[in-house]
Amino acid sequence: MRISDLRERLTLSFGEAWAPSFSQDIAISDLGSLTVNEALKAGREADEIWRAVCKQCPSETEKYRY
Repeated sequence: MRISDLRERLTLSFGEAWAPSFSQDIAISDLGSLTVNEALKAGREADEIWRAVCKQCPSETEKYRY
């Protein structure tokens, strides 16, 4: 998965207004308590990040899982 695909899925799942804030502010336990943005900066793969987001927020991401 490309980073642009990750960003698109985040926007589709959380909405245009909330997705950037979610990426910056919400720590995800499966990523070692990193945010999406921190995980990307740390070199984590976009698909790994997306799976962690899906696990932490299953109802929001249900339609966009793979």
